[in-house]
Amino acid sequence: MSGKLETMTPELKAFIEEWKTKPGNLIMVLHRVQQTYGYIPREIAIETAQLLEVPLAKIYGVITFYNFFRLQKAGKYNIQVCLGTACYLRGGDDVIKEFEKQLGVGVNATTPDGLFSVEAVRCIGCCGLAPATVVNGEVHGKLEAKDVAKVIEKYRAMG
Repeated sequence: MSGKLETMTPELKAFIEEWKTKPGNLIMVLHRVQQTYGYIPREIAIETAQLLEVPLAKIYGVITFYNFFRLQKAGKYNIQVCLGTACYLRGGDDVIKEFEKQLGVGVNATTPDGLFSVEAVRCIGCCGLAPATVVNGEVHGKLEAKDVAKVIEKYRAMG
């Protein structure tokens, strides 16, 4: 990761000003932040707290409560492992554990080289291919833990 600090866009500032006085604004604003950056950078969370005049702890309370929000930028290849009922019952949990083991990161984390991130999702609509994983829109179905290395190698080779 580059370590580059993000700065708030004028469009995002205008959106926050527009929503500042509306009830329930925090979730809408955080969705827009994540839509803008792909995650919620710490420096943007601090500035958002200042603009909304709310404690930073409240912002982090919301971010950490809802698993939709990310505190880290997704990797170039975002691995979404389905843990919906069909996938879970057919071994989705073993698949996600194997991705975590092989990549050395947990769920909602990104590898230090920025190449991969892993996340658990509820249903990707591919129940007939359970357990299934989606990597940047490409579905990998009927996976077993032993198949994880091949999936990782495919994307690692693409750089």
